[in-house]
Amino acid sequence: MRAWLFALLLSASSAFAGPPPYETRAEHDPDGIGKFYLGREIAHVMGPGGAPWLERPERETEERPQLVIDALEIKPGQTIADLGAGSGYYTFRIAPLVGEQGRVLAIDVEPRMLRIISDRAKRAGVANVTTVLSTPSDPNLEPNSVDLLFMVDVYHELEFPFEMLTKVREALKPGGRLALIEYRAEDPAVMIKAVHKMSERQIIRELTAAGFRHQKTVHTLPLQHLVLFQK
Repeated sequence: MRAWLFALLLSASSAFAGPPPYETRAEHDPDGIGKFYLGREIAHVMGPGGAPWLERPERETEERPQLVIDALEIKPGQTIADLGAGSGYYTFRIAPLVGEQGRVLAIDVEPRMLRIISDRAKRAGVANVTTVLSTPSDPNLEPNSVDLLFMVDVYHELEFPFEMLTKVREALKPGGRLALIEYRAEDPAVMIKAVHKMSERQIIRELTAAGFRHQKTVHTLPLQHLVLFQK
């Protein structure tokens, strides 16, 4: 068989192989849910009780959020999706950057978190922030509607990462980007529980499996990876 034909058949068989399987283990980290994806245990989701931690004053110096925002290269008029928006820590920092013609979609699986964001938007008169209630496997976004979707310390908690990423890919416009910000698992100085950290290698492995192309990794953050992908 000619080499080009063999490569074509191999590619076709891979395309129909289906998503990587999940695995359940009885023995696992107590901070994880016992469900594993490509060798990584999925962490428990932070609930509304974690809102004060998300808004802690020292976060500004510990994580340098402005470095994240600068690296995302947001432009006026864009539609930006904040998946796992929580209390809106990043949502309201990004809203002024997209301007009146742009939109920030604050997405979360927890209705109480979305109420926090909605109430804050009303009090502050921020009109370009829209809340979206997601499911564990679907961000509930229109196809080809988003320029950039980002997740800050969220992806490692997704119960159905492959399914969610498939829907995210559909929601991105042609050439749209996805950014993951995750605490660095490779760095023992990052004092975060193990299942709440990810290595750059694991991030790229999982996103590639969902059909994304690694664009670049930003290494300027004090504690986290910022890994950018393209649809």
